[in-house]
Amino acid sequence: MAYSGLCDFIRYLEENNELHRINTFVDPVLEITEVTDRVTKSGGKALLFENTGTIFPVLINAFGSDKRISMAIGRNDLEEAGREIELVFNKISASSGNLLEKLSRLPDLIKLSGILPVKSVKKGRCQQIIHNDPDLGILPVLKCWPFDGGRFVTLPIVHTIHPETGSTNAGMYRMQILDHKTTAMHWQLHKTGASHFEAWKKTGKKMPVSVALGGDPVYTYSATAPLPENIDEYILAGFLRKKRVRLVKCITSNLYVPEDADIIIEGYVDPVEDPVWEGPFGDHTGFYSLADWYPRFHVTCITHSKDAVYPATIVGIPPQEDSLLTKATEKIFLAPIKIILQPEIEDLHMPDPGIAHNLVIVKMKKSYPGQGTKVISSLLGAGQMMFTKYLVVVSGNVDIRNYSELIQNIFINTDFGRDLIFNRGPLDVLDHSSDTFAFGGKLGIDATTKTPEERSGRTGVSNQTVAGLTKGINNLIKENLIKAFNISLLIKNIPVLIISVNRTEDNDIISKVSSALKSLLIGDQFKLVLAVDHTVDINDFFTVAWQMLGNSDPLRDHQFISESSLIIDGTIKAFRPGGFIRRWPNIVCSDNETINSVDQKWELMAIGPFIPSPSMKSGRLKRNGNEEVILF
Repeated sequence: MAYSGLCDFIRYLEENNELHRINTFVDPVLEITEVTDRVTKSGGKALLFENTGTIFPVLINAFGSDKRISMAIGRNDLEEAGREIELVFNKISASSGNLLEKLSRLPDLIKLSGILPVKSVKKGRCQQIIHNDPDLGILPVLKCWPFDGGRFVTLPIVHTIHPETGSTNAGMYRMQILDHKTTAMHWQLHKTGASHFEAWKKTGKKMPVSVALGGDPVYTYSATAPLPENIDEYILAGFLRKKRVRLVKCITSNLYVPEDADIIIEGYVDPVEDPVWEGPFGDHTGFYSLADWYPRFHVTCITHSKDAVYPATIVGIPPQEDSLLTKATEKIFLAPIKIILQPEIEDLHMPDPGIAHNLVIVKMKKSYPGQGTKVISSLLGAGQMMFTKYLVVVSGNVDIRNYSELIQNIFINTDFGRDLIFNRGPLDVLDHSSDTFAFGGKLGIDATTKTPEERSGRTGVSNQTVAGLTKGINNLIKENLIKAFNISLLIKNIPVLIISVNRTEDNDIISKVSSALKSLLIGDQFKLVLAVDHTVDINDFFTVAWQMLGNSDPLRDHQFISESSLIIDGTIKAFRPGGFIRRWPNIVCSDNETINSVDQKWELMAIGPFIPSPSMKSGRLKRNGNEEVILF
């Protein structure tokens, strides 16, 4: 199903009771974020803020459920799209010749020639109104979190072209508003937009850039999809919507954009111009990504349709809307991953606390010794999988989305003295825990069912009573080494101990705790000890996992407390001995003034029963007041 602009999609959402309209004025500065954070985390509807102080309504949380993402890509469910893509890739892989030759052999399957994007000489719906003297102030751009560097465009589809090869890219890169006619362009180190920018630097010419907002929602999804650099995002969009994307030429450049987009921002980046200071920004990691230098984007023209809607999203402490997009990608792109990367892969999952790159679970079909290690080594060097920090590989009859079953399976099949693979490699630039920017430690866990050749003959953990363990660990509290502990997972045969410590009282506390655990022979009962800060609720497993995964470098932050058990330090490293070599970001949450303002507007918005702010809970994790950076 193809949509002609966001208004068309909004009508379909409304017909299916998936949209709530808000007529009360809600400020794009902080308030829309606070409302959306409450609704998203409670599994609520898409929101259309119709009173934004501008002529444009704001659509947000449009991708906030599996159902709405399926509607956005014109399918009954996400598995349907995955099956269709798997069929395509099976046909392609079975044929010979180059990619275009292979595609040409598939007309009976999906008629690919009918979904390739086409350029039109006519003006598009996106150009019904043209602002030749552009002013970004006409748009209801959000300031999402209190310590963001300003307002950010959060769902831009950024179009660029390589100056030599002519290959195009439509990527999703946030844009901070600097003034009425310029923004920062957040091209991260490993992204195609950054690669195009480096190529333009060599030419000495201005780089044309155009930004599309809205249109068929499948465009937004396609811009986030993990496509190879040489694959046009609008081929995927055409495939998903079962209708080719019509592109029109921009008013002030030779770039082409979707004719049915809601808003187009045209302009350029001058490679010889000094970069600008961009950020901070409350990011999908749940922490502020800190300010850095990025290119300046100059706006030359703004065009839009007569009924344009401004699309937005927020990110922050998971789960958010981006978590649902990640789940969609798991299902839609499983087939290409299996066929192109590793044929033995059966399933792949990125749990919400891992914010995509921090934790990836892979299920594989195992047929020989060492195959789990082989898959780990291969995936950690493949495409965007190279950013993965913790990679767990399992096999057999296990549901990797049933976490209790998954964790039990991992501990049954893992010898922590033999099956852990520590490594160093590229990390997402948003990772704040590594000593070096975009480079740090990784951990691969081979939790596959072991063949006779792989078994070590070691026995499992002892059957010491919970009461006996509790007495010994309680002594650590009396000695002021730990603040609290949780051994409830042991009752479920999961040998994990969670402890909290206060590094502000003793910055060398982890080493002392590790020594104490060794003396207690904790390694005989627990394979894994997770240490988090005393501000973390250790009974909230989601928060424990998110904090541990985000705050640790697995290579640097592990210590063995026995031959086959270890402790991982998931505390804030700004308080470790000697401090931290980089700035350490604070967590993302709303301020009290915004929370109170939204509380007072809640009944007027008629959203439904009152939903308290998630920031009332997460705010307890903030350190050193309200700064975006933890000071030490």
